[in-house]
Amino acid sequence: MKIAIIGASGYVGSAVLKEAASRGHTITAIARNAGKIASQSGVTAVAADATDPGKLASLLAGHDVAISTFNGGWGDPDIYAKHLAGSKAIADAAKAAGVRLIVVGGAGSLLAPDGSQLVDSPQFPAEYKEGALAARDTLEALRKETGLQWSFVSPAINLVPGERTARFRLGDDHPVVDDKGESRISVEDLAVALLDEAETPKHTGKRFTLGY
Repeated sequence: MKIAIIGASGYVGSAVLKEAASRGHTITAIARNAGKIASQSGVTAVAADATDPGKLASLLAGHDVAISTFNGGWGDPDIYAKHLAGSKAIADAAKAAGVRLIVVGGAGSLLAPDGSQLVDSPQFPAEYKEGALAARDTLEALRKETGLQWSFVSPAINLVPGERTARFRLGDDHPVVDDKGESRISVEDLAVALLDEAETPKHTGKRFTLGY
């Protein structure tokens, strides 16, 4: 397949790039600083601002799918506005290019047992709240989209560096927890789930999550 990865130099994006390359796909790796992307066979690194829908649409044209790992910048006081604006630009670009879009969001919009969203809990970490609210509102905007094939992936609550096991469970709107009640996934296995969805779409127009 021909796959575009937006945010390919970041924490999640670099794991997605590694997984996609290992499967033999042709990849356009899009990042603000393309110099951070190591040269490798089958990968074309391109510098672009994710908030420029016109430039992004021209880059996405001709791809089978785009995977967005964009976020507005953890620690930035304007993360909410920047994440929403960037996410809208990416969705607009994918629609203009006629490309299927897979968006990596956050766990904050997953549902607690009482049906409330995790991000609305008083226990939700304050330093992640604005970013999580932006990801939640991005999901709601996607649900109103017409003319765009999209999927939204909420990682497990704990997204950690680890190993690629390719052994995990999928869920929908509730966290997937293990026998200890923990919701956890490695960034390497998140990348596996994203490429699985890219190759064999099972959640078009839906959000899904995963965990061990």
